[in-house]
Order: sequence, then structure tokens, then C-alpha cells
Amino acid sequence: MKIDVDMKARLLFVAFLVLLGGLTLGWYLVSGARYAVYQIYTGDAVSGLIADAPVEFHGVEVGKVRRVKLVDPHRVGIVLEVERATPVSSATVATVISRGVAARGFTGYVYVALEDSGAGTPLQPRPGEAYAEIRTAPAKAVTLDTAVNQVNDNVQATTGLLRALLDKNTVASLRQSIDNLQRVTKVLADNSTKLESAIAAAERAGQRIDPLLASSQHTVEAVQDVTRRLGPLVDAGSDTVRTLQGASGRVGPLLESSQQTVDTLQSQILPQVTKAVNDLNALSASFTELARRLERDPSVLIRGSTPPKPGPGEGR
Repeated sequence: MKIDVDMKARLLFVAFLVLLGGLTLGWYLVSGARYAVYQIYTGDAVSGLIADAPVEFHGVEVGKVRRVKLVDPHRVGIVLEVERATPVSSATVATVISRGVAARGFTGYVYVALEDSGAGTPLQPRPGEAYAEIRTAPAKAVTLDTAVNQVNDNVQATTGLLRALLDKNTVASLRQSIDNLQRVTKVLADNSTKLESAIAAAERAGQRIDPLLASSQHTVEAVQDVTRRLGPLVDAGSDTVRTLQGASGRVGPLLESSQQTVDTLQSQILPQVTKAVNDLNALSASFTELARRLERDPSVLIRGSTPPKPGPGEGR
């Protein structure tokens, strides 16, 4: 039987389809052997998560999303294809993350992130389930529109707060405070020269005070030296007084021996001795008073004593 050209074309086309189907089946079997299938359930919104979205394990892409479906009014089921070499265990946690502006497009993308929280055991499907289930964490949705809305809300709240604080009275008070501050600044600037002059004068006065303090120290030392020297003189005057008193005591017996001698002594010698004794007593008292005044006020040696106030009818 001779096969025409049309039959050959049909046979080639059928062979091509069989080959294509075989390749597809082989690729499916190979990919099925390369990937393990898991499922996750979440009650959070997964807007933007679609089939073929990436699956990452510690930031490394290890698979993709096969299917996203609504299981019930409160849960969304997501089927994942993950490379078998990925260490997925009972300690693995899946999180749906959406980024508003990311490296894979200006509008961002949504992916599933897998993280290992510790040591775990291999996952096994539950009875009645086709795939093993991975635990999920709350979704992290940071999309561009939500970020803009959040920024807008924050700006509005800040604007409302500023409007409540910066009313007319507050603004007027702030303006008045600024004016007062400017006036104070101007006054300080005008008086800066006077302040510098006052500081310079104080420095010069301090330099002049130092010699005066040194001179006062020398004066005090001189007064103390004079006081020390007056002490022996006062003691000598006291000894003289005691000597004269002893002499007057010895004169008594001589007066008893002779009436004439007694009369002579009473009329001539005794008054002179008594006068000398009184003078010595007055001198001793004067030295004592001078020593006391010098101890109380050493400056008397320099400026002298203050003259007494004039009496009634006396001129100044």
C-alpha cells in the first residue's frame, strides 16, 4: 500500500504530538520527583498572591505557589511546590509577605517565606489530606497603597493636633515672645561694650588689691612684733612698782627711830616716793591699755587713735 504525501504529513504531526506529550509527561514526572508539595492555610488576606509566586526559605528561592483557593469564608488554602532538598519540618513556619516596592517590580510582589524555628520532624499528610501542612504565621502585608494610606492618616492626625495647639491666642503669644527675645538680644548687643569695660575695670581693681593685701599682712606682722616687745617693758614697770613698795615698807622702822627723821620723811621724802609710785602705776596702766588697744586694733599704729568728740561749746 502506497502512502501519499498527505498521509505522511498526518503521521508526522501525530508523531510530533505523541513526542510532545511524552516530553511533557517526562518533564512532569521529573519535576514531580524534584519538588515536594505542601499546603498551608491562613485566615489573613492574601491579596496579590497568585500561582507561580516565589517561595523562599531563609531568603533563598526554593519553589513556587501552585494554587491559591478559598477553602471557607474564613480560610484560604495555598498549595506550594518546594524543592525536596529544602529542610522542611514540623518546626517550619510559613508567612505570606507582600512588599509594596521591591526588586521585582515597582508595584511589588507577594511571596511565601519559610522560616525554621528549631529542631523538628519530617512532615506527613494528615488522614484525608493529600499534602502535608506547614504551620503559618500572621501575614505581613506592606503594600504601597496601605503604606500611603497609613502615612496619610498620620499626616491628618498631626495636622489636626497642630491646628488644636496653634490657635490664634497661641500664635499671638509666640509672636510676642519672639519680639521680646529680639528686644533682649538688641539690649545685650548694645550693652556688650559696657560689660567689657566693667570686666576690664574689675580685672585692674583685682591687680591693685593684691599689693594692698600684701602691705596689710606686713602691718599686722609689725604690730605683733611691737606687742611682743611691749610685754617685757610692762613686766619691768610692774617689778619697779613692787620694788618701790618694798622700799616704802622698809622706811617705816626708820620713822619710828627718830621723830625728826619721821617728820623729815613725812614732809619731804614720803610725798616724793608716793608721787613716784603713783606715776609708775599710771605708766603701767597706760602700757597695759596700749597693749590691749593694739591687740584689738593693730591699725592704730598706722592711722593713730580717733580724737575724742568735742564737748559742749568747744569748736571742731
